[in-house]
Amino acid sequence: MSDPTPVIDDLRDESEELDALVAGLAPGQWRLATPAPHWTVAHQIAHLHWTDRAALTAATDEDAFKGLVEHALAAPDRYVDEGAEDGARKAPGELLTAWREGRAALDAALRAAAPGSRFPWYGPPMAVASMATARLMETWAHGLDIADALGVVRPPTDRLRHVARIGVRARDFAYAVHGLTPPAEPFRVELGGPGGELWAYGPEGAAQRVTGPALDFCLLATQRAHRADLALTAEGPDADRWLDIAQAFAGPPGPGRPQRGEAR
Repeated sequence: MSDPTPVIDDLRDESEELDALVAGLAPGQWRLATPAPHWTVAHQIAHLHWTDRAALTAATDEDAFKGLVEHALAAPDRYVDEGAEDGARKAPGELLTAWREGRAALDAALRAAAPGSRFPWYGPPMAVASMATARLMETWAHGLDIADALGVVRPPTDRLRHVARIGVRARDFAYAVHGLTPPAEPFRVELGGPGGELWAYGPEGAAQRVTGPALDFCLLATQRAHRADLALTAEGPDADRWLDIAQAFAGPPGPGRPQRGEAR
């Protein structure tokens, strides 16, 4: 059984890097529009706080989490936006404090979880490491939206390996949420990490292959960039189809981002 501590540590570091980006913002900057339609910087942080609280509930109170799932099923097209909107109404200082307290509580719960624990989620149940990976993926992706709003470039780090891994592992889920049958055969995915290293997944001899920069694959899987704007190559029709529908996050398929230079 793998030790989840390294990914929990990386989640903490990813969150602290984003915290440093927003901690000194003036109140007006929290209202800046981000690339996500109708979401400001405040909405992005509010969403992270809302999802951290959901993850904490899943890790500590399974019965209470069932109530969150029921709410999501009752309003599948609204529950995410409603959660972000509620949090975005808070004063920036109050929201920042709430996010910090929530993620600290989740960090403690993940570290205290018994070996082999699995938590319910909006998608399949998650092990401790998987939950931490999912939170890191969301923190990175929403942090990109905030950085875009602020005109800041965040260099990719080795923490992207967690985002890439969950993107690869979510292949069949991406097919399923689009009403498609996942391919039976495994794919080969070869990605160039930020430091020039190779991150490889799947059998070397697989006929269906995806290659390219790890950053581009992570942008695609989190739907932060249009496929046409990324240097990803697919070999085989199934791999090509996957790049059109890939998503690393739970829930229904999102609309994705428009191609560069095109309006939504």
